[in-house]
Amino acid sequence: MHDAQQKLVLAEQKAKDLFATVEKIGLLVPGKSEKELTEEIVTVARELFGIEQYWHKKIVRTGVNTLCPFSADPPNLIIQQGDMLILDFGPIVAGWEADFARTYVLGNDPIQLKLKQDLETAWNETKAWYDQQDNLTGAELFNYVTAMAERYGYERIGEIAGHIVGRFPHEQPDDPKDLCLDIHPDNHSSILGLDKQGNKRHWILEIHFADRKNYIGGLFEQLLN
Repeated sequence: MHDAQQKLVLAEQKAKDLFATVEKIGLLVPGKSEKELTEEIVTVARELFGIEQYWHKKIVRTGVNTLCPFSADPPNLIIQQGDMLILDFGPIVAGWEADFARTYVLGNDPIQLKLKQDLETAWNETKAWYDQQDNLTGAELFNYVTAMAERYGYERIGEIAGHIVGRFPHEQPDDPKDLCLDIHPDNHSSILGLDKQGNKRHWILEIHFADRKNYIGGLFEQLLN
């Protein structure tokens, strides 16, 4: 593991530890708003993990808001017993970016529990397929994730299925309209190529599935390589 990858892995581990702590101390409970839970998580991140900065907007979504793509700004809902809950945070740790998302079930509904498990299984299946590729465009990976969602009986949510991360702020395309650094259906560039400095790019894979019939969605997101 080279230096950049090691630092990204360490940043992600801190995000993972933050989420585990938030769950352990009992913050993921009904009766509070999404905004209130966001503020509680930010406080824990600062006081227990020294996390002060985030490179993208902080997301807590519950109920029907779990069906919203990242770009949406839905109303601030109150978390209810039996809801599904998504946490999606991008902390900056020692100057390096994490992008970490998990889904929680505030009850024991079997349909929700299956969706939660399917998200992780689909992420790992995609990772295994990715690791076997010698040449791969962003569009090809996007289409793979879209087809996988359908195979699992869901709909894929969002304009992209992932993006690069790195030292904050991460690499930007020369043309803001260029989608070469996103896992997007119009990105026909190789995502296995090097950046302009000859360094390996590191990608986040987002598995965001919707069960429209039951008005629920879930997200599993972490470092792909």
